[in-house]
Amino acid sequence: MNKTRWLLALLLAGAMPALAAPDSCERVKDEIQQKIINNGVPESGFTLEIVPNDQADRADAQVVGHCANDTFKIIYTRTDGDQQ
Repeated sequence: MNKTRWLLALLLAGAMPALAAPDSCERVKDEIQQKIINNGVPESGFTLEIVPNDQADRADAQVVGHCANDTFKIIYTRTDGDQQ
């Protein structure tokens, strides 16, 4: 019985980073976005997207960050600047 409780506690502790991933990824994405804007790129001139590692390899995008213990990537894509 005691081993079962420890096993359950370990499983829950292992799941916590995955549950916290969206918040940490959004925070990292916001920081990167602010840096890009501070470098003179208009907000309408790019998009940032959080994707799983296996979806980050795109020809039209560049990886600019990672989050959630390196299980997600943040990719940068240029736009035409006409989007609102």
